[in-house]
Amino acid sequence: MQAHNRKRLASLFVLATAMLLSGMPAFAGYPERVIKIIVPFAPGGGTDAITRVLAQEMAKDLGGSIIIENKPGAGTIIGGQAVATAEGDGYTLLMGTFAHAVNPSLNAKLPFDPNKDFAPVALVARSPNIVVVNPKSSFRSVADLIAAAKAEPDKISYGTFGTGTSAHLAGEMFKHMARVNMTTVPYKGSAPAITDLIGGQIQVMFTTVASAASLIEGGQLRALAVTTAERSPAFPQLPTVAETGLPGFEAETWYGLLAPARTPPDIIDRLNRSAAKAVQADAFKKLSVNEGLVLIAAPPEEFGRYYRSEVERWRKVIQDAGIKIE
Repeated sequence: MQAHNRKRLASLFVLATAMLLSGMPAFAGYPERVIKIIVPFAPGGGTDAITRVLAQEMAKDLGGSIIIENKPGAGTIIGGQAVATAEGDGYTLLMGTFAHAVNPSLNAKLPFDPNKDFAPVALVARSPNIVVVNPKSSFRSVADLIAAAKAEPDKISYGTFGTGTSAHLAGEMFKHMARVNMTTVPYKGSAPAITDLIGGQIQVMFTTVASAASLIEGGQLRALAVTTAERSPAFPQLPTVAETGLPGFEAETWYGLLAPARTPPDIIDRLNRSAAKAVQADAFKKLSVNEGLVLIAAPPEEFGRYYRSEVERWRKVIQDAGIKIE
């Protein structure tokens, strides 16, 4: 009789434990192993630096390890594919950027569906581009630039980091909205483009804060405006393009964590809360000054809406300009 009771109690204990565990969230014990964030660019760039600081701070909060894996190539498509096909278990993430939103419009065929194969985790930060010219230029405002471009179509040239980059598409949007013609000059990266701007071979760039801030401070470049809808905390004295001659103009770069689409919502929520805490760290705030970042760590739903709006914004620009990846 006692043996029977012991077996019955043991069975009830197992049943109760199973019921308890079935009601526990999927992230109980998460993370149990190393989390990997894939950066779809080579080491050393702005996206890489931002991701490494984010990973460092999130690891402290999560009580686990986070490593960075750089997978550059094909305009971030290689890195994106690695995450789209990964297990949706919270251990493989992507640092998405501006490029993730424009790739669907630039490429007829992608090895993944950007809308269906990813789940938004957190919009980490946003950053303006800056309209810069040679300090010897006669352009002292965006209005000056527009007037000159209208007076002499195609004479003014602007440099880009390559087809489909933020510097390129901001320039194309500018041309379309201002109804001017300027010659596009593509470069393999920001450094050679800025070198030619300083040397007078091109007249203007819509470049990133990271690539231009020190040169603006050193007097090697003159900043005319920021491209965001509101003024940048990094350059509060600079007006926006919209303020200085082109109402409604808005372009920016951004950084956001994405997970495979099958990732459980409770894990995504845990990662989002960790990212929100990470951007408040002193290390991240220091980086934000250098990169001109506006720190956000927006919730998944807000990031999803923002991402979809970016896809639509740049699809129209790309279609109107007839831009294609050859």
